[in-house]
Amino acid sequence: MLIILSGPSGVGKGTVREELFKDESLNLAYSISMTTRKPRPAEKDGIDYFFVEEDEFKKKIDEDKLLEWAQFVGNYYGTPKDYVDQLLDEGKNVVLEIEVQGALQVMKKCPYATTIFIVPPSMEELERRIRGRRTEDEEIVQQRLAKARKEIATKGEYKYVVENDDILEAKDKIAKIIREHHVDQG
Repeated sequence: MLIILSGPSGVGKGTVREELFKDESLNLAYSISMTTRKPRPAEKDGIDYFFVEEDEFKKKIDEDKLLEWAQFVGNYYGTPKDYVDQLLDEGKNVVLEIEVQGALQVMKKCPYATTIFIVPPSMEELERRIRGRRTEDEEIVQQRLAKARKEIATKGEYKYVVENDDILEAKDKIAKIIREHHVDQG
């Protein structure tokens, strides 16, 4: 099963995903995205992202080797097709934790995907979370907030919308969606 977890930057996608992966009964595999962004402190290549140079990323685009890709704040992000196919072939439920632009591309190519949009309890809380990272300057923070407003407007494109007010409650709701969808699919 292909599962898309999406939502605006700062909504807590990564934290919710980490909690989901603690439940081994869900048989989840994380699809690591590729990016031209420089690693943040403590991020590791091949674990958090596949960090690549821009020319290598553009070559993947030209060769149609990405399930989806997007450019944001001067960096490219994308999902390597081969990596996802390998995980699905292994019988895993593959989680794509991706931004809205990429999620909409995957939805067109993979209409069978289980799509989940994570929303913040409020824009004020989202701004607090983004600023709390202390990893970006004011201009980037403002760009992320503007993008978040546009992305939240697309939540109707997703099969499920889950509010992340409490990490464990959000995780439980998403785990329930995965289990119900998996049963429905046989």
